[in-house]
Amino acid sequence: MKVDLFDYVLPPALIADAPAQPRDSARMLDCTGASLADRGVKDLPAILRPGDLLVFNDTKVLPTRLTGKRGAARVEVTLHKSLGDGQWRAFARPGKRLRLHDEVIFDGGLSAQVFGKHESGEVTLDFQCPETELRAALRQIGEMPLPPYIKRAQPQVSDQDDYQTVFARHEGAVAAPTAGLHFTPELLAALAAAGVETAAITLHVGAGTFLPVKTEDTENHEMHYEWGAVTPSTVTRIQRTRAAGGRIISAGTTALRILESAAKDGDLAAFEGETNLFITPGFRFNAVDMLLTNFHLPRSTLMMLVAAFHGRERIMASYAHAIAHAYRFYSYGDCCLLDRRDHV
Repeated sequence: MKVDLFDYVLPPALIADAPAQPRDSARMLDCTGASLADRGVKDLPAILRPGDLLVFNDTKVLPTRLTGKRGAARVEVTLHKSLGDGQWRAFARPGKRLRLHDEVIFDGGLSAQVFGKHESGEVTLDFQCPETELRAALRQIGEMPLPPYIKRAQPQVSDQDDYQTVFARHEGAVAAPTAGLHFTPELLAALAAAGVETAAITLHVGAGTFLPVKTEDTENHEMHYEWGAVTPSTVTRIQRTRAAGGRIISAGTTALRILESAAKDGDLAAFEGETNLFITPGFRFNAVDMLLTNFHLPRSTLMMLVAAFHGRERIMASYAHAIAHAYRFYSYGDCCLLDRRDHV
């Protein structure tokens, strides 16, 4: 399909640069009825049914943004993919000035050597220390790797908590599963009281989730890989929910992608490994019935995913409504609730 089909114009003023406070006070566009309805995240317990199962992503974001120097020159680095043994692929500014074997000294005494340069403009950095030691250092001196559309003159300490979900357990993401940012202990208690159950999967979100699709046609886009896992216990809970007539609600596109990766042959099974599943209209969904998700960037793979799930025309109409009614967009923004209409 032509990538232009997933384009729209967003007024910059609607890009959220901070989350709603409290988190569950965010607005939610309910797209599951015959017409669009302006609601709030706190309405979820009334909308979902007893016996439904909400599946969330329990990945934890690593603070992988670093500031350092190569000689006298300042260098900003965002690590985005671990290669193991202390080596990471990274975005660097100014990346073009870095040469092979250059040493970058970061704040806190951490250092790395430029081990590789790539046509994409990325670099491979070798920190020459065990991965466990590197991650401990990142927790001490790293900043949260906020997406580029969130502008910060200076890092904000509040982002350390704001850009982490209440579900965060397994460290490894370099971007937050943003639909999960709307949940609070109070909202989870209200869902439980309404008979809605929860289960966890893990997908370590990579920076590729923010990269624009640069090809003219979707079939020419190369999807990024991300590591994820669906445990046997989560599979069992999903199967029991379906057998009892309950629905599977994915809290975010990341949970949906790993669930559909685990069910790509039609039957859901335990899964552990990397996935580069690219979901576009025409995809057959096997695992998820409803999706809670934020509003995504135009021409992005996530716009294509939600269009595949809910129907492209419906998605474009819902985005037009959200813009007209001043919903807040992207990672720290509001959200929408979609039902699966891929068969229409």
